[in-house]
Amino acid sequence: MNTVQPIRDPALIEAMKNYLRCTSERNYIFFCMGIYSGLRVSDLLELQVKSVRNQTHISLVEKKTENTKKRNKKKKFIIHRDLVDDLNSYIKGMDDNAYLFPSRQKKTTTGERGKPIDRSTAYKMLNNVADRFGLVEIGCHTLRKTWGYHLYLENPRNLALLMDMFNHSDPTYTLMYLGLTQDAMDAAIMRLSYT
Repeated sequence: MNTVQPIRDPALIEAMKNYLRCTSERNYIFFCMGIYSGLRVSDLLELQVKSVRNQTHISLVEKKTENTKKRNKKKKFIIHRDLVDDLNSYIKGMDDNAYLFPSRQKKTTTGERGKPIDRSTAYKMLNNVADRFGLVEIGCHTLRKTWGYHLYLENPRNLALLMDMFNHSDPTYTLMYLGLTQDAMDAAIMRLSYT
């Protein structure tokens, strides 16, 4: 499995948001929900309109931990103030039981409509946008890593919070997951001089 990276440049994040806002409201909301909540793509895809309508927080048991003994607890994620108006506009007129990110196609095996996009569709969307902006090593965890990366940079004391949100028991793993270990190594090597 290839390692994916966070989107490190805030200006690039803003440019990507603007591009997605103009091309697909669904994909724009999906991207923003990922970078503002830190939720896994699998959890984002299962969200229904009622999860966000008239809510300040999203409450859920993360899919990855729901059938394990590993901290199977309900978590709350605040809906970021920068997203509230766009999210409310997006869900206006949608049924409460509708998936937040519905596929426009019917499922080939069941013929059902209105099911959420699948992980491969989310991956393709993210990679298409990444290609447009010259990014590499982008995947489904990029949104989650971007959220954590910028929270850490905003204040390194957020590390304990990030460890809890990611269910990590070792800060070294969290720093490596966010790409910060590589950033520190790159910076140290660039400062190295033999002259």
